[in-house]
Amino acid sequence: MFDIEAEIKKLPAKPGVYIMRNKNDEIIYVGKAISLKNRVTQYFRKTNKTQRIINMVSLIDHFEYIVTDNEAEALILECNLIKENRPKFNVLLKDDKTYPYIRIGMKEEYPSVFITRRIQNDGAKYFGPYANPGAAREMLNFIKEKFQIRQCKNFKSSDRACLNYHIKKCLAPCMKYVSREEYMEQINQIIMLLEGKTNKIIKQLEEEMKIASKNLEFEKAARIRDRMQSIERISAKQKVSNISENNIDVIGIYKNEISVCIEVFYVRGSKMIDREHYFFDELKDMDESEILSGFLKQFYINKIEFPNKIMLQEEIEDKDVIEEWLGNKAGRKVEIKTPQKGEKLRFVEMAEKNAKITLENKSKDKFEILNELKEVLKLDTLPHKIETFDISNISGTNIVAGMCVAQDGIIKRNLSRRFKIKNVFGQDDPKCTEEVVTRRIKHSIENPKGGFGTLPNLILADGGITQIKAIKRALKVYNLEEKIPVYGMVKDNKHTTRALIDENRKEFKISENLFFFITNLQNEVHNTAIEYHRKLREKEMVKSELDTIEGIGKVKREALLKHFGTIEKIKDASTEELTQIKGINKDLAEKIKQVLK
Repeated sequence: MFDIEAEIKKLPAKPGVYIMRNKNDEIIYVGKAISLKNRVTQYFRKTNKTQRIINMVSLIDHFEYIVTDNEAEALILECNLIKENRPKFNVLLKDDKTYPYIRIGMKEEYPSVFITRRIQNDGAKYFGPYANPGAAREMLNFIKEKFQIRQCKNFKSSDRACLNYHIKKCLAPCMKYVSREEYMEQINQIIMLLEGKTNKIIKQLEEEMKIASKNLEFEKAARIRDRMQSIERISAKQKVSNISENNIDVIGIYKNEISVCIEVFYVRGSKMIDREHYFFDELKDMDESEILSGFLKQFYINKIEFPNKIMLQEEIEDKDVIEEWLGNKAGRKVEIKTPQKGEKLRFVEMAEKNAKITLENKSKDKFEILNELKEVLKLDTLPHKIETFDISNISGTNIVAGMCVAQDGIIKRNLSRRFKIKNVFGQDDPKCTEEVVTRRIKHSIENPKGGFGTLPNLILADGGITQIKAIKRALKVYNLEEKIPVYGMVKDNKHTTRALIDENRKEFKISENLFFFITNLQNEVHNTAIEYHRKLREKEMVKSELDTIEGIGKVKREALLKHFGTIEKIKDASTEELTQIKGINKDLAEKIKQVLK
């Protein structure tokens, strides 16, 4: 057995990484430390800790650690372990969203330019990420329209030029109509455009236009003039700032009661060329500096292009070691700055302001719904976790229940639960509800770390007074009847949600948005219960039909269902198809066809 106190005493006062695990040996947190002994000890001492840390420590069953030579090595190891294991209590960027990049194949004789979502270490130049895929496509279309570069991915010599050459959209390098040097002049201009160095391109194009005019190449001069004017227009569309830095990332953060938003501005050539944002729903009680530190490690671990400076609104504790890590990855100095005045501070404040607007726009409706529930029902706190219950049966057979959960105004289907009624016989929905809620509460009381998680802040019954009272009786078993409010969701004669009511039949007037939210909850829990009931009924029907066939036992029945999926598909199968199942010969197959016809 792992003795935490004994193991703490063995910790070395050296830099390294510590790994917290739960009783299932799952990694729930990874951290780095200058002194492992000091840092790990803090978690298990009675000091002021956030609720998040309290929750994490309650789940720690054992820990391990890896000693490193210095803090920089510890940081790299920490980043890699977080990326590999994605621990529950670390700051994590979701992997379900890959942004597009514009790729220029610099190792090709005549480089191609196209959009990709896959970054490789292949010597190509990648520009991005573009938070808006449409912006990436718009930029690529602009490049193809204004620069005469090849548009074929699989470049090879040809015996004749393609259509793009004849409509003056390609210089036909496949025919050797252009030298590599002349072609690369265009590629270099495209690179400057993507880096935001539009002033430099325009000066270069002005010189080329003068030379073309002097040599009486008026058509070429006109093309250069048009390209120059187009670049000036696209430059004007980018957000111009008077910030003097040419290559920086500006990061702002904002928190509310529900979530955290981090906004990233990309500034290149004194212009903001793109932006993106990230949301985190379980970091509300973390310090902003701690969130930013974790974010930087996750955000830059897979990057191949790095800014000269990163501007933050908060100082972070491990600034020096992150700078060293980024510098090693970039091959040059990367600074992390927290500006205190002037144009740089205003730009960071703009990032923070946009993070606030982005988060408020995302959570406005959900927050308003929770806040309205709190105000209308006179709740003490926001109902972050709402649970609903519904009973389903036909004439008292196959009685089941569904449970639906809304977390911070969002229905979480992964938290839905289904119950078979064990102790109620006959059609008595209130008693079934009482049984289910008692079992549900028991799960959290006896095993708060289990799949049901924390207790709800509010329970909404699918029904009226009798359902409310049934739930109240269940809560009373654990002395929770005064701690968890219960209200009913009642419907009209058209089976549409009419109102919320309390146990005294008082109805509460609510907005159209809240009606919509409650209706969704009611439909979700109803569907969960109905689908479970239908599944059990179908399973029973299938079981009874196949079990009447002599020679079909449990093993063959399950093999048939696994292969064909449903009883209808078994009925439609030919004798030859049935004999493909192990243990079923031709005689048995014909018997199956005869019984199920």
